Amino acid sequence: MERQRYIVRLSEEERQELEAIVKKGKGGAHKIRNAQILLHSDENGERLTVEAIAKLLHCNKDTVCEARKRLVERGFSAALERKKRENPAIPRLFDGEAEARLIALACSTPPEGRGRWTLQMLADRVVELKIVPHCTANTVHEVPKKNELKPHLRECWVIPPEQDAEFVAAMEDVLEVYHRPLDADFPVVCMDEQPVQLVKETCTPLPMEPGQPQRYDSEYERNGTASIFMFCEPKAGIRTVSAHAQRTMTDWAEQIKHLLDVQYPNAKKVVLICDNLNTHKPAALYKTFLPEEARRLLDRLEIHYTPKHGSWLNIAEIELATLTRQCLDRRIPDLPTLQAELNAWNIQRNSLDSTISWHFTTTEARIKLKRLYPVIDD
Repeated sequence: MERQRYIVRLSEEERQELEAIVKKGKGGAHKIRNAQILLHSDENGERLTVEAIAKLLHCNKDTVCEARKRLVERGFSAALERKKRENPAIPRLFDGEAEARLIALACSTPPEGRGRWTLQMLADRVVELKIVPHCTANTVHEVPKKNELKPHLRECWVIPPEQDAEFVAAMEDVLEVYHRPLDADFPVVCMDEQPVQLVKETCTPLPMEPGQPQRYDSEYERNGTASIFMFCEPKAGIRTVSAHAQRTMTDWAEQIKHLLDVQYPNAKKVVLICDNLNTHKPAALYKTFLPEEARRLLDRLEIHYTPKHGSWLNIAEIELATLTRQCLDRRIPDLPTLQAELNAWNIQRNSLDSTISWHFTTTEARIKLKRLYPVIDD
């Protein structure tokens, strides 16, 4: 039987106050828990044992006893508060200045021969620089984590040039095109390319089983490369994707002819947005077709180029990212298989009528990307 050392007897007002704290859920988790302990310990109610209360509230038995003790020895208000620390808190190793210096160090260039800062390197360096008297990797870990710094990671990024008139001119041109209304006579189509490595399995993969994921052999055979051409009309939710052995000027020209004569034969002019590559030039049409045919195609084509280091403006990249995630994240052995898989994905994707709504405007660009615009002195 439980030895009842601290007997809890609550008045009606005290019970009502504790019940209000629990019901409203205000005052902090420790205060709510202490209120529940006292309610379950009340001799005037349905008192539970220390063990039963600890199990019910998922806490330690000492916590229950401590709350009862504070009520008996120090009163009702003290029983609801957190137990006071007997010993002073351990001072922080990194104060504001030391933390700022550690962050600056983590963002700096790592020492020669190392590709990045490790936590142990940072710990050793802050001691060497006498920022703190001692430090461990675990202590250092908390500072970058709190400040959302990841010195162990690097990302490949497209960094646009600052104060570049050519960049902003091409960017604003593309942004204005994106906000044209949907028009069947002048469809806005985005185009992009992506290389793909063809890979053969050298061993048949083992199928997935309960408790066991699908397994494939680490050995594989390279079987050449291919290039994927993606055309998408964002506002209509239409895309066309095809695979080719290479991506020359001739390949691009033939894709443009297919775009104009097969996909949009009734359009007065197709507004094409693409990256400014050396293969994406009107000259490609003259290199591939007779002058009369090249001119006919160009008369139905309005090209707008994304700026250099601004391929993120090409909506076709969004479709290529979706394609890669949904269809290409596996080993595909040859070009015919790749084209068959692309066709299946293309049909399914178009059946969803998945449109893309572009919200970034020229006005927002002039505010958020102000550093890219040339500075004009009045």
